[in-house]
Parts: sequence; C-alpha cells; structure tokens
Amino acid sequence: MKAPRTVPVVLALLLGAAAATSQPAPRTMAEILAASTASDWRTPDPVETLYLELATGRVVIELAPAFAPRHVANVKALARAAYFDGLVILRVQDNYVVQWGDAGGTRPIAGGVPALPGEFEVTSAAMPPFTLLPDGDVYAPEVGFAAGFPAARDPAQGLGWLAHCYGMVGAGRDVATDSGGGTELYVVIGHAPRHLDRNVTLLGRVLLGMELLTALPRGSGSMGFYEQPEQRVPLLGMRVAADLPPAARTPLEVLRTDTPLFAELIESRRNRREEWFRSPAGHIELCNVPLPVRQPKS
Repeated sequence: MKAPRTVPVVLALLLGAAAATSQPAPRTMAEILAASTASDWRTPDPVETLYLELATGRVVIELAPAFAPRHVANVKALARAAYFDGLVILRVQDNYVVQWGDAGGTRPIAGGVPALPGEFEVTSAAMPPFTLLPDGDVYAPEVGFAAGFPAARDPAQGLGWLAHCYGMVGAGRDVATDSGGGTELYVVIGHAPRHLDRNVTLLGRVLLGMELLTALPRGSGSMGFYEQPEQRVPLLGMRVAADLPPAARTPLEVLRTDTPLFAELIESRRNRREEWFRSPAGHIELCNVPLPVRQPKS
C-alpha cells in the first residue's frame, strides 16, 4: 500500500499544476503574426529597393548596403543608367540559381563600373544588430539575422557576412575575386548553397516575386545556361524604387528581425505546435526561418 501524501506535498503538486495551467500556451507562427503590431513591421527604404521588371510581373529586391556598400551603389547606378534594360535571364539552374546579364558581352557599361573588389565580409562592429539563432550552424560559428537578412559571424575573427539562403541576390564573378561588380546578378532559387558564403558578394534579397523566377524553364546547357537565344527571358528593366512616383511603387512591409516577436516566431518554428506535427524538431537551420513580407491593406 502506498503511503498517503502529506499535506505539503499535495499542496505543492496543486500549486505546480495551477502554475502550469496559468502559463499561456505557446503560439503558432500564424497566431504570432496575427497578434503583431505596427511596431513589429518596417517599410523597406525605397532608396535601397530595386524593381526588376519582367513581362510576367515585378520582382522586388531589398538591397543590403551595410554588407556590400560599393556593389549596392554600383548596381543602383547601373539601374539608373538603364544598363539592365533589354538584358536577359541567361541561366536557370534547377535547385540553384537564376542569373541575368549581357549574353553577348557587348553592352557598354553605363553609369557604373564593370568590376569591384569582392565584398565578402564586414567587421562585426559594422554589422547591424544581430539576432542569434540558438542551434548552431555547420558553416559558421554563429548565425542569425541582421537588418532582415540571414547572416553569419565569427566573433573570434571579428567578421560577419550574409548567407546564401533562398531568395538571396548576389553578384556573379569570374575566378578573380575582383571580377564582379553587379553587371551580372543571380538569385538563389533552391536549397541553400552555403558553400558560396564568403566567396561571392551578396547584396540583397527578393521580397516579392520569387514565383516569377522559380517558374522559369530550366536551361538545358551546362550549369543551366540557355542554349538557344530564343530561350532567354528579356528584362524589361530594373529601377530604383525611389526613382518612381509613389503611386508606381509596390507597398510592402517586412517583419523586423530585432524584436521579441521575431524571437517568438523563431521558437515557434523550432518546435512546431500545429496539430499535424507528431514530433517537433526542437531545432532550426538558418535558411529555414521564414522572413515574412506582407502588402499592407489599403
């Protein structure tokens, strides 16, 4: 026969149960976003936003001048000089990248310069505020988010850099590290090629319009290049959002990555609590953390 519990033990159990039931249930990502307030969102700076115009629609790209200031400035100068107008998407490699540029290599470089030294890293002191992920990383000592971008850092070296997650935009280059400047750009459309981190200059990420890029026919040539000129997809142009009248811009709001709400969102994705999930992972990888973007209600 079990010994009867003493009053203090029973009281402790009751108090513990009451405390447990008084704690609010963890929220799902949908519930977190539904409860967000205006201060949890930010409006991208139109001065640091590009519009890539295709026949099928607009791709909105937010630039990252804190990580690649010279490349960002050069790409904006090229866009303002209409350098990209009439160029083509010349490469679509499945589970890798979409890339556009001058297929013939004859377009005069107007407005900007053809090449720049690579901007692969910045000092930790120059990085925007960093939201650290708790689960570590294979490619870097620490990973997290800085100013809305997936990023990594090495405190021992005092360096930080952007990470090749889905939707990130980079400047293509040749073998020499100073052979790219933004005249050719690519977007990651597949599983994160993190081995490219610190080897290519990343300068932004797509906020809206990824479906226009991922739906493109894959190139049949080596590395996904289109083999026939008629397969290439023409660019109608690329513009800096600030150069367009407000009525012609695409209004967007981006969830801030430096708030308690975003930290809660990360935890909601580490431990999925929706009814469907049988076994929450308890971990999350950098490129699997969603970065919500919404179009404000008119």
